[in-house]
Amino acid sequence: MPERLVIANTSPLLYLHLAGHLKILQQLYQRVVIPPAVAAELAAGRQVGIEVPEPETFPWITVQPVQSSALIPAILDLGFGEAEVIALGLEHPGSLLIIDDRLARRMASVNQLTCTGTLGVLVKAKQAGYLRAVFPVIQRMQSSGIWLSADLVAMVLGQAGELPLR
Repeated sequence: MPERLVIANTSPLLYLHLAGHLKILQQLYQRVVIPPAVAAELAAGRQVGIEVPEPETFPWITVQPVQSSALIPAILDLGFGEAEVIALGLEHPGSLLIIDDRLARRMASVNQLTCTGTLGVLVKAKQAGYLRAVFPVIQRMQSSGIWLSADLVAMVLGQAGELPLR
């Protein structure tokens, strides 16, 4: 049985990089694919001085173009990266999308695609033994400027088996 294709959007790569845990993706999935729009978004961030990962320096991250532009969702509020991630998911049934954007996740669900987000990756990493605790990683992400609601953090900590701090 072929291994499941894992397709990542920009924000999970950025958030895990800023938290110092990008390697979790390799540990969990061995190989991650990104579409050209995600590579371009990361390059654009680097050009304006944002500390972003450079996919070309990670042999386990591969840039894979969408074969049919007709599959790219034409939704005005969806970014190019999210649209191409969904299109790659449509081209590769059974793949896993790692995407945080709420609208993109809704679109993935409507198209019966499986997705998770950055925080879901952290929970899975803890369950697999690659992280001792999720909370310190969340704190590091927040100190890097990533906003997460208290309710979301509490829910994720509950899923990770860590008591939410009150």
